[in-house]
Amino acid sequence: MSAGGSWEDLLPRLGSAVVMAAVGILAVWLGGVWFTGLAALVSGTMVWELTRMMVPGAAGRLPIQMALVSGAAVFVAWLLPPYAAFPLLAIPCVIGAWQLPRDRGLYLAFAMAMLVTGYGLATFRADHGVVWLVWLILVVIATDVAGYFAGRFIGGPKFWPKVSPKKTWSGILGGWFAAMLIGLIFLTFTNAGPDLPWISMLLSFASQMGDAAESALKRRVGVKDSSSLLPGHGGLFDRFDGLLGASLFMLLVAQLVYVPEVRF
Repeated sequence: MSAGGSWEDLLPRLGSAVVMAAVGILAVWLGGVWFTGLAALVSGTMVWELTRMMVPGAAGRLPIQMALVSGAAVFVAWLLPPYAAFPLLAIPCVIGAWQLPRDRGLYLAFAMAMLVTGYGLATFRADHGVVWLVWLILVVIATDVAGYFAGRFIGGPKFWPKVSPKKTWSGILGGWFAAMLIGLIFLTFTNAGPDLPWISMLLSFASQMGDAAESALKRRVGVKDSSSLLPGHGGLFDRFDGLLGASLFMLLVAQLVYVPEVRF
């Protein structure tokens, strides 16, 4: 969401967004073991990236082991009642945090966010169906794309230069506006209440805070990208940081308010 600069990152940014959105929406549509498997795979991969970033010298088996254990925990937790699921999700997070000489709490918080998000989205899909997960994905994508273009064309003051120096207020507000439009569109074919547009804007802000949180972590550990898994475009954590923040917000809201059934 920065002003000026090169546009060379536009095509890979849009391309990765389209591919991941297509895969994600297909998995959401299929549901069940397909979506849960994807959630477990993505969660495990992000824990792999987190471990490589934060554990000194963790270039060998440890990140792979953490990825496998974390992904398995998400998948198995989906099969368990909630009172058993959350302790299971905590186990790999504690194991990984124990490997660090410092910042154990930071690792624990990010790893738990990744695994709780994967598990939470899988259970949310089972309980509430397809439409609200598609809404979540589209709000996050609209926030990212609109923020990118608003930041490039309008520029202006930086939003939080110490944490994320590329973000501008114009990009932040552009993301909120795009999210509001997604909310208005979903009002036309769902029975959601009139609060949906501003809830979409809050979801957009949560997405932006997820991105800022990852930026702060990378500055803390001194890395540019979470990994090179996506050539020339960083890692899965770099692409899913906003989705993490938005998902956690949506899952929290779903515990506090009634999520309406969608009627076409």
